[in-house]
Amino acid sequence: MQIIKYEELRDDFFLVKNAEDLDTFKKIIKEVKTNGDWAVKKYTKKFDNLDLDSFEISKKQIQDAYKKTDTKTIRALKKAISNIKFFAKKQMSNFKEFEIKTNGVVLGQKIIPIQTVGCYVPGGRFPLASSALMSIIPAKTAGVENIIVCSPKIKDVVIVASDMAGADRIFNIGGIQAIAALAFGTKNIPKANKIIGPGNKYVAAAKKEVYGTVGIDFIASASEILIIADESTNPKFIAADLLAQAEHDVDAKANLITDSLKIAKAVNIELNCQIKKLKTKSIIRESLKNSKIILVENLDDAVEIANKYAPEHLELQIKNPDKIINKLKNYGGLFIGKYSAEVFGDYCVGPNHILPTNKAAKYTGGLSVGDFLKIQTYQKIDKCSDDLIKIATSLAEIEGLDGHKNAALIRLKGQ
Repeated sequence: MQIIKYEELRDDFFLVKNAEDLDTFKKIIKEVKTNGDWAVKKYTKKFDNLDLDSFEISKKQIQDAYKKTDTKTIRALKKAISNIKFFAKKQMSNFKEFEIKTNGVVLGQKIIPIQTVGCYVPGGRFPLASSALMSIIPAKTAGVENIIVCSPKIKDVVIVASDMAGADRIFNIGGIQAIAALAFGTKNIPKANKIIGPGNKYVAAAKKEVYGTVGIDFIASASEILIIADESTNPKFIAADLLAQAEHDVDAKANLITDSLKIAKAVNIELNCQIKKLKTKSIIRESLKNSKIILVENLDDAVEIANKYAPEHLELQIKNPDKIINKLKNYGGLFIGKYSAEVFGDYCVGPNHILPTNKAAKYTGGLSVGDFLKIQTYQKIDKCSDDLIKIATSLAEIEGLDGHKNAALIRLKGQ
């Protein structure tokens, strides 16, 4: 990886990369909206080379998928589900309904789950069973009634993971056509109230296009990791974590910030050594071309870069992480200490791995139970106090809204 000094860092390192805005995907979305299943079938054949009579995975296909999945994988999925569910339940416990009475007015808050959610599970090069767990489990924990999974060229392990996590229906479709189908609904594919889950740049662009018709989690792009390290760390660990992130996609970003030239050089040696053993080396080599090792004078500079960059994954492999944790404001997931490998977050430790990318961590956190809940308020007024009417009429006069003023005053006359 290229080693550069902080002052050599170009502004484009911090730029937001906009999702694709192509006429092609707009055309596909419009066609699915107009022609429904016919268009979904057409584009699934075109892009995935699948000529499907039925999009939905049947109960028999689910049973067959279990038979084809080895017991070691089933056992690992069960343990991961247990950890993810434990964390999701803890999140859920922090959402409370309440009702209070003040000045003769009853005020309250209700927590109501979204009714139907579409969970997109990427296909592509790898069967991302973990993404099925991370999207379905918090939805299930929140109490979502209908959880719909869409995944292109769906693999047996993704079918099994989706079923074990609690999906209600599973569809063998992906890409732009899947997002459009979930947004507008077709004869065979239910319309979702919200679409969540990661995907490639075309999926991200499609989610952006249908937002408003349907809710989305956030617009994600290529996966990212930023590691802050000092001389106390293990360069083998850093190199391994950079390589693990880089193998996601040729557009993935794997960056390191360190105040030690010794560590920078040692990490590069380890990268060259470890990459030789990996089956995904061709992808990694491409993504590392977009990645950097940034030398800083001190950790305050590292904090400044991290807050400006707002990475999806932020690792702290330094001697005293507590000294800077509260200074860090923008990240999707934080991994503290040299044994807190990002891979554990990807699979099984508990917190969600569907995290904001492309600087979105500046305004949102990762997927949580809260993304599947609506916090809805109510008020009950049996008798209007003079004070309440005076406040409302005064503000209505300021805003020039005479009908508002009338609606308040008529309550006074009605008494």
